[in-house]
Amino acid sequence: MSASTERLDESPETVSGLRIPARYRHDWALFADWCTATDQLPLPATPEALALFLHEHPAAPATQRRRVSVINTVHTRHGHPAPGRSETVRRRLDTARAARLDRLAPLLLRKAAELPITGWPSGLFGRRDALLLTLAATGMPFAQLARLRRGDVTVDAGAVVVVATGGERFRLAPESAAAESAAMGVFRRWAEILAFLDAYPNTDLLAQHLTDPVEVEPVALTDRQARQPLLSPIDRWGHLPLMPQPMTAQSVASIVQEHLSGRVRARAPLPLRKQSGRNEGPTVRIESEIDLDPHYYERGVAARHHARDSLDGLGDVFDDIEARADALLEELLTVLAPT
Repeated sequence: MSASTERLDESPETVSGLRIPARYRHDWALFADWCTATDQLPLPATPEALALFLHEHPAAPATQRRRVSVINTVHTRHGHPAPGRSETVRRRLDTARAARLDRLAPLLLRKAAELPITGWPSGLFGRRDALLLTLAATGMPFAQLARLRRGDVTVDAGAVVVVATGGERFRLAPESAAAESAAMGVFRRWAEILAFLDAYPNTDLLAQHLTDPVEVEPVALTDRQARQPLLSPIDRWGHLPLMPQPMTAQSVASIVQEHLSGRVRARAPLPLRKQSGRNEGPTVRIESEIDLDPHYYERGVAARHHARDSLDGLGDVFDDIEARADALLEELLTVLAPT
C-alpha cells in the first residue's frame, strides 16, 4: 500500500456526527448503532453500557479487546473518560481474572476484619490496612486505589460508595437490606482517624486516642479536606506526612500481598507520652509570648506554591504505572490462586 493511500485511509471521516479515523470506523459504527438501538448514549458511554455491548456482541478475546481500545480512544480524543478502564469491563474481557478476584475477595475481607482497631501503633495501621484491603476486594486497580481522595467516598443507605478516577463507581453494599455493610464500619474507623487529625494534628494525642478512645464528632469535609488523599503512608512510629500525600500503587500492592501471604510483621506497642488534660479530652499546649518570624507566612505560602508546582503531572505518572500495577496484581493473583 502506498504512503498516499495509507494517509487517505487514516483521514478522519464523520461517523454518527463524530470525526473518526478510518481504522476505527467499523468498530465505532457497530457500537454507535447498538447504542442507538438500545437508547444508550455512545459518547460519553458508561462502563455498564460498554459491558452490556460486549455481552450482546460475543467475539474472540482479541476482537473484544480491539473494540474496547477503539471505544476508549474515541472517548479520550473527544475529551471524555475511557469507559473501558473500569472493573466492570475488565471482568467482561477477562473471565479468568474475574473468577480469581471472586475467590480472593472473601479472603481479603476476612483479613480486613481480623486487623486491630485499637492500640498504638497497631490500631492505626490496622484501620488503614482494613480499608485498603476492603477496597482492593472490589477489584479496583492499585493505581486507582492509591489516587482516591477523602471526598471520593460517601455513605448511602447503609452502603459505601466510591467514585474513582474517571467516574467509575464502586458500591460496597450490605448483604441484606436490613443490615449495614461491613465496609461501613471499616470506612468510618479510618475516617475517624482523619477527622481526629483534622482537629488535633498531634501524633501523641492520636496514640492516646487509639489506646483510650474519645468520641470524635463527624463533621462535613471542607473542600481542601475532600481533595486530600484517602490513604496515606505511615512510618514505623505512626507518623503520617505533615503535608498530605497519597500512597504509591507499589506500596498498596505490597501491603495487599503481605496480608494475603501472612507475612505482615507484628508491631510492638510503643510507649505513650502523657498529655495534660487527658480526662477532659485532647488538649494542645500553647506557649505564650512567642515571637514569629515576620516572613513566616510568606515562606509558608511560597513553600506551598512550590509543592503544588512539583506535584503537577503526577496524574500522568500514575497513569504510566497503572499498567505495571495491574500486571503486578495479575502476577499476585496467579501465584495465590489455588491449583
